[in-house]
Amino acid sequence: MEYPVYAPVTGALRAQIQDTWLHDLVVQYRAIRRRVMRRSEGEAFLLRRYFRIHGKPLNLTNPRTFTEKMFWRMITWNRGNMPPRFRQLADKYAVRAHVANTVGEEYLTKLLWYGNDPRAIPFDQLPAEYVIKPSHAAGQVIIVKGQADRDEIIRAVSGWLAGNYYWHGRESQYYRIPPRILIEEYLTNEDGSPPFDYKVYCFNGTPEQIMVRNHTHDICPFFDTTWDFLDFSDEIGAVRPWVPKPANLAEMLTLAAKLSVGFGYVRLDFYNVKGRVYFGEFTFTPAAGIITYDPECWDLKLGEKWDLSLDR
Repeated sequence: MEYPVYAPVTGALRAQIQDTWLHDLVVQYRAIRRRVMRRSEGEAFLLRRYFRIHGKPLNLTNPRTFTEKMFWRMITWNRGNMPPRFRQLADKYAVRAHVANTVGEEYLTKLLWYGNDPRAIPFDQLPAEYVIKPSHAAGQVIIVKGQADRDEIIRAVSGWLAGNYYWHGRESQYYRIPPRILIEEYLTNEDGSPPFDYKVYCFNGTPEQIMVRNHTHDICPFFDTTWDFLDFSDEIGAVRPWVPKPANLAEMLTLAAKLSVGFGYVRLDFYNVKGRVYFGEFTFTPAAGIITYDPECWDLKLGEKWDLSLDR
């Protein structure tokens, strides 16, 4: 079957039809076409991305490396074969109930407010410091310290609510998450500095490695579960300093094991603040698959740990 070819709307033409019924029609057509073609265009997008990163076609029939299995997961989910639990656990609001029921609500950061109307944010009732983030996306956060720029916050979070994070990297777990805004307590160390983010890589219910990130995301050393330094990274040229072993490492690993049961691969993120462990998030497709292992042999080492039958 042949599809009609539509000429692109150029800048000059766009200016001419702006604020006309034709402009509205073009916008509606694009939105409908995007939804109808989402799966086929999403798969093509992911296949191109894998080839661009690794310089070879993706082996969908028999994926062996970690990055092959990651893209296999994303493409399989994009085809519509994603169990609902992955969407629930990627939802930063809905996941709170799962964590509370599985390991206890004491591991959750305090939720100060949530909703889907930015103008209803109770600024006058919030503490001096807090964190704002969306339930349906990743990597979007506003940290407020002191006087809040209310208009700017409302503008930013309104943009979050209007967007669908799926389109950034075709991560299907985000596609149908109800848009909400969450405001949580701001966690700090004793000296007021932001805490490290401990990202625990779990395979088949077993914690295997821990990556440490600081709040500026410019370090990413890896350690094993006994805190021996691992000589690899998941990005070329990464800064990998040694950092001290967290006091509550054993508790963190126990939580990761409980929360990762039933998943071939999942990354569990935690904070370790003032003697307490706090849950951060479930991550099923880190960096939307944009990962390059150095040295490359670790791609296969980690891939061999991932049992894809748990995804199926």
